[in-house]
Amino acid sequence: MNVTTDVLVIGAGPTGLAVAVSLVQQGFDVTIADDQAEGDNTSRAAVVHARTLEVLEPLGVTKKMTGLGIHSPRFTIRDRDRVLVPVDFSRLPTPYPYTLMISQADTERILLDRFEELGGRVARPYRVVAVEQDAEGATATFADGSRVRAGYLVGADGMHSTVREQVGIGFTGGTYAESFSLADVRLSGGVPADEVELFFSPDGLVVVAPLPGGTFRIVATVEKAPERPDAAFVQRLLDARGPVKERVVVEEVVWGSRFRVHHRVADAYRSGRVVLAGDAAHVHSPAGGQGMNAGLQDAAALGEALGQALRSGSAAPLDAYAAARRPVAEQVVAFAGRLTALATVNRRLRPLRNLALRCLAVLPPFRRKLAWRLSGLVYR
Repeated sequence: MNVTTDVLVIGAGPTGLAVAVSLVQQGFDVTIADDQAEGDNTSRAAVVHARTLEVLEPLGVTKKMTGLGIHSPRFTIRDRDRVLVPVDFSRLPTPYPYTLMISQADTERILLDRFEELGGRVARPYRVVAVEQDAEGATATFADGSRVRAGYLVGADGMHSTVREQVGIGFTGGTYAESFSLADVRLSGGVPADEVELFFSPDGLVVVAPLPGGTFRIVATVEKAPERPDAAFVQRLLDARGPVKERVVVEEVVWGSRFRVHHRVADAYRSGRVVLAGDAAHVHSPAGGQGMNAGLQDAAALGEALGQALRSGSAAPLDAYAAARRPVAEQVVAFAGRLTALATVNRRLRPLRNLALRCLAVLPPFRRKLAWRLSGLVYR
């Protein structure tokens, strides 16, 4: 692969694909390179919020996504059977007054189908090993020795971004002490089929969220998570942290994994002809389901900014992108961190936390503000 292109996107996850679709629709030549032989279909993200669905509309993918996923109008924070904070999305001023539950693999497939429909192709597997740039563009060198020259290069290659490292952008933050266990399971018992639930527990948080096809996504903080959680392990998590009145029974683990979570934001979103988006620019706790949403919102904004920069010959739109999106990332990281801290408060402070949340939850402005924050509409 030795080509010249308007924009080279490194990373064919949802963020990279969304940037590419936006640019191709604007008439630009785009090359996507990814180091995986195939798309990653064992994905972590499963939540798409209202604001993300809004910004994806111009890309022609929102209708397919909403037709495939589960519409969840409620998000509930609980301590076992006790409701602490009910969040209602149904009255939000948006065409999408709900959380869309859809696996990242499906979101990625829909975006890839759209990119290919527009004539694009993803080059696989190509692992970038070096990035050089000058005043006129950027050049990526791959492990096989091939090179791509582009007017601009987008680093959408995840938390361990080679692009970010190659251009010397720092990634400030830290790592949560706990690991996270992730599993897609089949359940029976006391779980609603159209509601996302976040259970607080002294042992850590656990999220139970419905997915299409009758499965549920389980995400939990664990001191030492197993590499592949089995049914017995997930059952213990739910018995210790989930509902009591009607026990949830794990019938089958369809897929499971573990991961560690960092809370970091890139020190800059742009270095010359190189721009960052998605996990290459920010990572955080999965509490609140903000990760892929922040990346896709980056992508929509970056696609427009790159189009303006290419048409005008000025980098000012990219500076505006960085100035707008980096503060949003800082807010998202802080919000997810607060949720995680609340979820894992020690036993001694648990009654005080519950009382404070229940008192706040009776106030409509508090519930409304939380709904706007979770849905992403606060970032309009």
